[in-house]
Amino acid sequence: MKSFVKTDVIRNAVAALSTALLMVGIAQAADVSAAVMTDAQKATLQKTIETCSACHGLSGRSVSPTFPILAAQTAPYVELQLHAFKDQTRADPDAQAYMWGMASQLDDASISALAAYFSKQSAAEGRSGNATLIAQGKQIFVEGVPGRQIPACASCHGAQAQGNGPFPRLAGQHAPYLLKQLLVIQSVLRTAPVMHGVIKDLTRDQMQAVVAYLESV
Repeated sequence: MKSFVKTDVIRNAVAALSTALLMVGIAQAADVSAAVMTDAQKATLQKTIETCSACHGLSGRSVSPTFPILAAQTAPYVELQLHAFKDQTRADPDAQAYMWGMASQLDDASISALAAYFSKQSAAEGRSGNATLIAQGKQIFVEGVPGRQIPACASCHGAQAQGNGPFPRLAGQHAPYLLKQLLVIQSVLRTAPVMHGVIKDLTRDQMQAVVAYLESV
């Protein structure tokens, strides 16, 4: 009985999310100001933001390292990941546990609107940490590890880790979340052929240094 109730709650939340995000996407496409939205539309949008914030934080700035910060993430990357959750091609354990159900009922317009919404939010600020570790991570991010033919992360993710189209923004992201993603990609629990080729020879210590740097940016 409890499982059916949980399914209904998720289904209703996703339905509300889809409707509100589609509305926002249409408004953005038509260049309609939020000032001319009806009270009902504003209320629906507020409910959508509250639904998202339950896991990803207000305006996509998550406070829990279990859930990634989505604020200022590149729209193409968010779209790609939502489609991957929806068609279940992103199959790492956290994707199955948290996102398969939520993405299953989103249509293409809703996914695009959601990606646009998060991409326009203000980025989270970097956090301080171990200065030595951060310096080591920055060197790997900027220069790679030439002796082991590991390319610089910055070549795809941007000089400031700001992201570039389908390559995600990494700046300010939770270090534990990033480390988990590097490990599931390295072990091929998450399918990402390009990234797997880049990080397959990174040690865990090197990964921890890189994610410490990225969290600080």
